[in-house]
Amino acid sequence: MNWVGKLLQGVGYVLVFALMATADQRNHLSGDETGPMGRRLFMQYCSACHGTDGRGNGPVASVLSPPPADLTRIAQRRGGHFPAAEIAATIDGRAEVRAHGSRSMPVWGERFSEYVGGGSLGEEVVHGNVLVLINYLQSIQQ
Repeated sequence: MNWVGKLLQGVGYVLVFALMATADQRNHLSGDETGPMGRRLFMQYCSACHGTDGRGNGPVASVLSPPPADLTRIAQRRGGHFPAAEIAATIDGRAEVRAHGSRSMPVWGERFSEYVGGGSLGEEVVHGNVLVLINYLQSIQQ
């Protein structure tokens, strides 16, 4: 990676840490604060399966079994409650017992952490990405 790439990567880390610091201060980011970044992460990591609108109609959805969930109706399926911790655990995916069968979606916690070499920085990146995605998903609920 050249020096420009390293600089841009460093700027990305600073952005993630700034978002996490803000989240720690208020313990919740509004959709307005995470919207652009949340949408970008969603488009990059989730839209192939869940579709650009989050309704489970992505370009690879037709070949998946079970089919991807409609993410705009998470709260509706749970009586109006958005289970943030449950959805965060699903996105992260590392806590599931793999001996119980294959997982329907990628283990994003591992992938997000690996992008920065793992360790404590990796955990911070996982936490930040999952937080931003959760807030984005909350913002698209119907």
